[in-house]
Amino acid sequence: MSIQPVTTTEHLTANREWLASLHGTDSTDTITLDLNLFTDGVHYQCGDACDPYGRVFSGIPVGKVAESKLYGPYDPEAVCGRQVLRGFVFTEVPFAPGQTRIPAALLWHGAVKASKVPGGIDLSQLSWHPRGAQIRFV
Repeated sequence: MSIQPVTTTEHLTANREWLASLHGTDSTDTITLDLNLFTDGVHYQCGDACDPYGRVFSGIPVGKVAESKLYGPYDPEAVCGRQVLRGFVFTEVPFAPGQTRIPAALLWHGAVKASKVPGGIDLSQLSWHPRGAQIRFV
């Protein structure tokens, strides 16, 4: 009997159609997402039997929950802090089954194609905030 080690490598290629320029991509912030606030199929995709890891989509607009300091999907109707657009999840983020707190990169300034944002974004709902994202929409 011989034992052969097996190595696997996974490369993720994020769909960044929503990104309008490279400006700001060299200075993203590290944040923690609260997966309990996100919706399966809209903001992320769960794994399956072949690949148990799920993925939070690149380009999801996020806000910061004041109490927990974690990030959830931007919601202009929220009252917990997520009503302030803090930025966009920069790259697709894998997560293990059962994981609810996920580290991610935040694009907090740059240019974004509003029509390509996953799940959409209503620009008429945005308002300026001193801690909000510095995003130019095209």
